[in-house]
Amino acid sequence: MQKRILGKSGLNVSAIGLGCMGMSYGYGPALDKQEMISVIRDAVERGVTFFDTAEVYGPYTNEELVGEALLPVRNQIVIATKFGFNIQDGKQAGMNSRPEHIKKVAEESLKRLNTDVIDLYYQHRVDPDVPIEEVAGAVQDLIREGKVKHWGLSEAGVKTIRRAHAVQPLTAVQSEYSLWWRRPEEELLPTLEELGIGFVPFSPLGKGYLTGSFDASTSFSKGDFRNTLPRFTPEALEANQALVDLLKEVAEQKNATPAQIALAWLLSQKPWIVPIPGTRKLSRLEENLGAANIELTSEDLMKIDSVASKIILMGDRYPEELERRTGL
Repeated sequence: MQKRILGKSGLNVSAIGLGCMGMSYGYGPALDKQEMISVIRDAVERGVTFFDTAEVYGPYTNEELVGEALLPVRNQIVIATKFGFNIQDGKQAGMNSRPEHIKKVAEESLKRLNTDVIDLYYQHRVDPDVPIEEVAGAVQDLIREGKVKHWGLSEAGVKTIRRAHAVQPLTAVQSEYSLWWRRPEEELLPTLEELGIGFVPFSPLGKGYLTGSFDASTSFSKGDFRNTLPRFTPEALEANQALVDLLKEVAEQKNATPAQIALAWLLSQKPWIVPIPGTRKLSRLEENLGAANIELTSEDLMKIDSVASKIILMGDRYPEELERRTGL
């Protein structure tokens, strides 16, 4: 597996990471813990060194899973986790990035992850009630204490990123980015390049849509959050098929899969981009990691961009309530 460095930070990680959320949360019932430990450890054997989790996934159970799975190889890998919510009775209960809360939950995450340091600690969503300078100062204290190595923001706007970076330099920003959602190209990517901050796209396969395995008749299990997303209505799934058709066409030419082309396209955008596709299946893991070996020529990229630019996608990314939490 090739390696990449996130921005100017010197944080060296595999070119493709593993998003672990879906193993415990968000895509229907959590799967068998031992099976998921096997998938994570198989990822390590295949060269993945970058694993993404958060306290709110579960809540808590995903951090515990990742901590147990990676304990035997802890010194070989990078673990990213996140803070920023109150959790009550097993559910999110509003945002909370007050400094005292950040320091408290960092200690709890350390225990669940079976480690004495968090490699990359993200604010999960920007808290409008706490100045970002205070958040940065709290994480700076954790870095000075040796409990955190690097920090980042998730789904933050460029003004917040600049303010945070001025207090404690950011290593990475995490946001959704793919051929399915290209808004980061407008302001976010130029800002990150200017400041020397790495970019970690989550949902790089459009929450599974870009794999080409969905159509208008697809139904999702109870508890799968895609049931709430406007882009996953039957009408949107059908209307947006043109994007999948484009990926399938390129994939046939490259002897690859649509998912591999989608990931290879992301890797081609900037050398400091590290996508973190999630999966619960070994076969999908192998498929995703194979994208690192696919070379898209400048002609390939021009064709993809030319065709994709003419496709008008149907449906918002999030319901209004969730969209309000992004880009502050």
